[in-house]
Amino acid sequence: MAFKLNHLPSRTEKPREKGMTLILDKGLSVRQVEDFCASCSNYIDIVKLGWGTSYVTQNLEDKLAVYADAEIPVYFGGTLFEAYVLRDQLDAYMKLLDRFDIGHAEVSNGTIWLSDQRKIEIIQLMSKHFTILSEIGSKNPNDIIPPYKWVKMIERELEAGAWKVICEARESGTVGVFRPNGEVRSGLIDEIADQVPVENLIFEAPQKEQQVWFIRKFGSNVNLGNVQPSEVIPVETLRLGLRGDTLFDFYSLDDDDMNQLYPDHGDTKSKD
Repeated sequence: MAFKLNHLPSRTEKPREKGMTLILDKGLSVRQVEDFCASCSNYIDIVKLGWGTSYVTQNLEDKLAVYADAEIPVYFGGTLFEAYVLRDQLDAYMKLLDRFDIGHAEVSNGTIWLSDQRKIEIIQLMSKHFTILSEIGSKNPNDIIPPYKWVKMIERELEAGAWKVICEARESGTVGVFRPNGEVRSGLIDEIADQVPVENLIFEAPQKEQQVWFIRKFGSNVNLGNVQPSEVIPVETLRLGLRGDTLFDFYSLDDDDMNQLYPDHGDTKSKD
């Protein structure tokens, strides 16, 4: 930090298991990644090269090298995984990850049909070689998964070897754990969090109002995903109560501080 400010919430430090900010890179150039890492690498925990963008990204190896130099893990988007599975090329996909020295992988079925059992088998297989982030939730806003099934799938995929489970929202924040208008499905979140440790989950929350909601509900060290590169610093200020939306959520003073700042704060006697 450039300077000190008292009474900020405690933040975990990298490498984090909780309080992670997962970034959605939709096609940044090598130079943009260099500037990106220079300005906020302390607050970037993992980067997803969105959907199939890695396939059409120029200078991909150079770009990955910049992230690696900043000690920021990168993985390819779940849609690319689904494209390989759709073509019965899972082995080729795993070889692709090895070729680019990608240590993390997303296993999802948000667009293609992939049975729950087959997904579990893939997680079991790939988790022997990669750190797996499984994703639950459909990209189709008309597909509503009941809360009990969310919980069951999350538990099964963690047991199968997933490191974290991503709760789907897409880049738009209008599906999965959100309604089409972007409103949080709070009852769903409550049921999931009641039965699954929150640190095992990453909530995709691309919109500021959604980020604020999760930070207020679960605290500064909730895992957030699909954060835009331009929003990394703003999200960190939300986590620390340094933005108006959360300024009073984490601010507190003990009695000694209150006595120094407001000597009469405890005096309840009326004055004539």
